[in-house]
Amino acid sequence: MSSGTHYFAIISPNDQPIFEMEFSRDPGKGSGGAETQKKDEHSHLHQFIAHAALDLVDEALWSSPNMYLKNVDKFNDWTVSAFMSASGMRFIMLHDVKNDDGIKNFFVDVYEVYIKASMNTFFDRMERINLPSFDKKVQYLGRKHLSG
Repeated sequence: MSSGTHYFAIISPNDQPIFEMEFSRDPGKGSGGAETQKKDEHSHLHQFIAHAALDLVDEALWSSPNMYLKNVDKFNDWTVSAFMSASGMRFIMLHDVKNDDGIKNFFVDVYEVYIKASMNTFFDRMERINLPSFDKKVQYLGRKHLSG
């Protein structure tokens, strides 16, 4: 049975991650050193898979008029879904369970939150998003759309 893990990243047009978050149905059972090291290894693997899929995301963009590009790549048990914003930001989701409607709704809602955050005059769209309110809203949307 799959673990129901999702890795979400917002990638800028110059291929820099400006936001990352991981969602898992299995809460951590502790904070032991081995678990932290394993989580760190998974984090690097998720980043690698997401960045490896960027060319496929850009290619899929030209063949689809939609912002939601659905499943653009697959790596072992991981599927990569993508959403392209009007400003060229790429929303990437790695997931090991099929939940197309939930992922699409998650992307649309996070895009709305992203647009609201970007309206702030101090927001720099090429810098990492370090807004606690943005984190909380994305976490809420993850629980709402991805845990089913």
